[in-house]
Amino acid sequence: MIIFGIKCLTIHLSDFTSLNFRFKHVNNFSVWSILKKCIGMELSKIAMPVVFNEPLSFLQRISEYMEHTHLIHKACSLSDSIERMQVVAAFAVSAVASQWERTGKPFNPLLGETYELVREDECYRLISEQVSHHPPVSAFHAESLKKEFKFHGSIYPKLKFWGKSVEAEPKGTMTLELLKHKEAYTWTNPMCCVHNIILGKLWIEQYGTVEIVNHSTGDKCVLNFKPCGMFGKELHKVEGYIQDKSKKKRLVIYGKWTECMYSVDPKVYDASKKTGGDSKKLKQVKDEHSCEGEEADEMPEVQETVTVIPGSALLWRITPRPAHSAQMYNFTSFAMTLNELEPSMERLLAPTDCRLRPDIRAMENGDIDTASTEKERLEEKQRAARRERSQDKEEWSTRWFQLRTNPYTGAEDWLYTGGYFDRNYSDCPNIY
Repeated sequence: MIIFGIKCLTIHLSDFTSLNFRFKHVNNFSVWSILKKCIGMELSKIAMPVVFNEPLSFLQRISEYMEHTHLIHKACSLSDSIERMQVVAAFAVSAVASQWERTGKPFNPLLGETYELVREDECYRLISEQVSHHPPVSAFHAESLKKEFKFHGSIYPKLKFWGKSVEAEPKGTMTLELLKHKEAYTWTNPMCCVHNIILGKLWIEQYGTVEIVNHSTGDKCVLNFKPCGMFGKELHKVEGYIQDKSKKKRLVIYGKWTECMYSVDPKVYDASKKTGGDSKKLKQVKDEHSCEGEEADEMPEVQETVTVIPGSALLWRITPRPAHSAQMYNFTSFAMTLNELEPSMERLLAPTDCRLRPDIRAMENGDIDTASTEKERLEEKQRAARRERSQDKEEWSTRWFQLRTNPYTGAEDWLYTGGYFDRNYSDCPNIY
């Protein structure tokens, strides 16, 4: 059996060569024959071939928000609310950083599917559940083993195809509670767009405004994920500011979601913008994702890295990916551990855990035909179960989350009801 990752993020490059299947560009397949009728439509209702996928469930993809948990720990340790906010902002940016160059589609979770992640080295545990199928909603809850924080949310990813690109709107609210400080922060993730679905090389941009609100102090951070623009000068850039409850601007935040984030005093930032030449420019890098074809949405070949303003404080820097990442779906080291399944773990996991999904396992082992067959079988089993519930006039009952009111936003949210880690899975559904 292929070992996808090694416990506690101890990654050995020799393990990477055991993953048989290498990601193939979707141009190798008849993409247009599938997507030409889907322009402007939500893709969640369209059955997509398994070759579009990476061997992870969307529930596992959500758990990648936790890759930079050290930022939450740092925020917990700070005494000043503005300093905490800047670190929380860095965490919010880091939560989408793993999407850089990740052009494979995660498997859609089955209704009732779960995923758990326990990281004793980082002192947290996470549980997620697919709580709705139409519309598809994934709920997650992470908590500190030392009762320092809770991080939770529910995501309704709306995917639309626009001819040359797929746009993903990750509807749903993230809530981070710092228990020691009795603070709660909420925000929504930016939009994501994958370009060149039909022609050229795939590339990703994130864009939109993200507002992070501290519901205890009234502090707010506004982050602008900038779209590529005509000449690509804004690609990957994130800029924003932190204001206190009196709306006084306290810090400017800037950087790239693919690279790093900094904070600086607003006056220093404004002075630097006026002079234009006092900044320390880092090296220029050639982007390896320049597009092929005249009709492709071209991504600029040359981009500047972040221009660092003197006096800035580094908040976060992305963790370098393994040397063989490009041959492994562009996974981070963290992502490479998410399918880990040792014999001792099977006795503890819920039978609904996506590590046990046969289609994902087959794809991980390089058996695409079996992965496709199993994916179709599981989807038909899900449809048959839905028809049976409809005939019996039964409603689906979620196991670990319930639809309630988020106490900080006042909006409906799927909140964890507890009990998963008591390991009583007797009433879990048979979905595989």
